[in-house]
Amino acid sequence: MTGAVYFTGTLYWITRVMAMYGGLAPSVAVLINAALIAYLALFPAIFALVVRRIVIAHGPPALMAAPIVWVATELGRTHIFTGFPWVLLGYSQTTVLPIAQFASLFGVYGVSMLVASVSAALATYAASDRGPAEAGRHERTGAVARAAPLAVAIAIVFVVAVWGSRRVAVSEWTHTGDPIRVGLIQGNIDQNEKTQAARAGAVFQDYLRMTREAIRDGAEFIIWPESSTPFLFEDDVVAAAQVRNLARQAHVPILFGSDQFVRGANGAPTRYYNSAFLVGADGTTGGVYRKIHLVPFGEYVPAKTLLFFAAPLVEAVSDFSAGEEAVLLPVGPHLVSTAICYEVVYPDLVRRFVAGGSEMLTTITNDAWFGPTSAPYQHFEQASMRAIEEGRYLVRAANTGVSGIVDPYGRVVQRTGIFQPAVVVGEARFLKTSTFYARHGDVLAYGSALMTVAFLLVARRRVQ
Repeated sequence: MTGAVYFTGTLYWITRVMAMYGGLAPSVAVLINAALIAYLALFPAIFALVVRRIVIAHGPPALMAAPIVWVATELGRTHIFTGFPWVLLGYSQTTVLPIAQFASLFGVYGVSMLVASVSAALATYAASDRGPAEAGRHERTGAVARAAPLAVAIAIVFVVAVWGSRRVAVSEWTHTGDPIRVGLIQGNIDQNEKTQAARAGAVFQDYLRMTREAIRDGAEFIIWPESSTPFLFEDDVVAAAQVRNLARQAHVPILFGSDQFVRGANGAPTRYYNSAFLVGADGTTGGVYRKIHLVPFGEYVPAKTLLFFAAPLVEAVSDFSAGEEAVLLPVGPHLVSTAICYEVVYPDLVRRFVAGGSEMLTTITNDAWFGPTSAPYQHFEQASMRAIEEGRYLVRAANTGVSGIVDPYGRVVQRTGIFQPAVVVGEARFLKTSTFYARHGDVLAYGSALMTVAFLLVARRRVQ
């Protein structure tokens, strides 16, 4: 039940997306969303069952194993069946910058563990035996023992907060690396407009106009949102030439999203990708990244044969293929990466970019699907955590917002509102520094998974 409440409150907007853009009756959309919520609720349920098993074997003090088990279940939610790591517990601290700095050591999973540790300590204190105690020294010793886990948890949070505050105050990485002025184009194009052939030309000209405005404001690197071109970039030679000419004339690279067909020998399309293209300052294509993590029920439908009752959704969803390589894109002498849409909530994927040499994180998205819900804000907060984890500037262009620039400490340098056109020009930096998390990845999360298995094995022996 707890998991159902948690995910209903954070994923309610999926019903709107499927009903409005998937062609489903509202009742069917509610049913499918309920099925997704029920699946995700299994992870908190598994957490509860595992912790109960451990506590039965070891008593109330074993509640302090709960943070480890919680992180193990979050890791499972990230990877099982391609994963859906939306709104992990650690994201609750994204705007609490002193605490969020812990992500530079152990990623969002480390922050999740920190939050869960406080709850576990409180639960341990409340569950401790408060029956008649021996007088004198034994009574005092019992009270100290009951309070010890809570005191330790509070001390750890205090140390992390002091260290994190100091880290943010010094902000060493905001003064190193090569600076560059980035221009973010938020077109605010309605989702229905994007599919209207009569509006395609006007939409494209709006993006060109806003790009020129950003260049006049000093932008040296332009970023458009996901699927921003109302045409296939590689197929529309005339429109593509306008983008290339603008980049060449201004000597400014342009990164943008566009769908991509890969065709067979007979010219027929064989694969369909959600891609990001970089047109270099010389007007040539500098690189192409194909989205690796596709959105279930948005870019493909899992278990199509089982969802026979959702035929309109299956027909409405584009059958994209997943990319396979974490391609980096050249901006002058530097390399940048881009995560398309909800790919940015996969910490390990972004870490792969940085391990490969990315000096700046970019993410492009089209959050028009979400409407005026909490989803665009959830998406932006989760993207911001990647900047802290990797020690990189993150720049985000979203069709309807939130677009913005986040520094390596999670501070939002600039941001837009939602559902309004905007041109944002601000400074970011190319960085080659490295955090502990960038070097070592999810060691804490995988260690938690191993420890959870060990706890269960020991508990099984004790119960037997």
